[in-house]
Amino acid sequence: MLTKFIPFLFIILWSSGFIGAQYGLQFAEPATFLFIRMSINIILFISLLYCLKSILPKGKNALHSLISGFLIHGLYLGGTYQAIALGMPSGLCALIVGIQPILTAIILVSFQKQRLLLIQWIGLSIGFIGISLVVQGNMNWLNTDHKYIAYGFASIALFGITLGTLYQKRYCKDNNLIGCTIWQYIAALLVFLPIALFKENMAVTWNSQFVFGVMWLVLIVSVAAVLLLLYMIKQGSSSSVASIFYLVPPMTALQAWVVFNEQFSIQEAIGFTLAAMAVYLVSKKYTPNLSKVTIK
Repeated sequence: MLTKFIPFLFIILWSSGFIGAQYGLQFAEPATFLFIRMSINIILFISLLYCLKSILPKGKNALHSLISGFLIHGLYLGGTYQAIALGMPSGLCALIVGIQPILTAIILVSFQKQRLLLIQWIGLSIGFIGISLVVQGNMNWLNTDHKYIAYGFASIALFGITLGTLYQKRYCKDNNLIGCTIWQYIAALLVFLPIALFKENMAVTWNSQFVFGVMWLVLIVSVAAVLLLLYMIKQGSSSSVASIFYLVPPMTALQAWVVFNEQFSIQEAIGFTLAAMAVYLVSKKYTPNLSKVTIK
């Protein structure tokens, strides 16, 4: 009976990643923060590898995992963290990267000559309307000096997660999930370390709040959420996760309102609702392919 609530618990934990990022970025710059997080992730997942007796991919499989890690974690996490650090509200950032199934559908239609159903074209139209309502709204930006640059980084994150999941689906589908994730985190570490060294001062305000933010992202998002994912895949309910992924942006917006008092108008609330509806309509028929869940 309780297993029915696992997909929803997973969405709650997954959505909190954006909140944890905004929380921790108050005390460290993006690349430095992500370098610390990736380092701890690698240690924990190596421990999981041995505990679960999993296999670390080698050769071409390791290379494919590194490339997918660069796209999924290097560009996706790097883009979202930088956008939030530049003042973008976490709810808005979640909305932008949350349209991944829509962008994936457009790519597949453009390059693989797949056809969308009428209901999915309707979903695309609804999505663009919803996003426009949110973008044109008056969400509380922490800093508007670099607003358009923040949009640029969020767009990089969107393309990173979209191309990364397509690449992972094609080249990493047979890799052990734990082992593949270790290589992905290593790739991300190699991205963030030079940026932290040469573009940031690597200064960290070590206090209880920062430690809480890092440990939340590591233990709750990168470990607990992943273990829930593994359990659902084992039980054959990964499609249930995919079908409710449209809840991530509104869930993030709700959490941001509770934690940071991020206010949004009725217009923006309608926009979030329309965007969530759009992702659901577009990804519904593509659930096995388009909504492949990736590890944060």
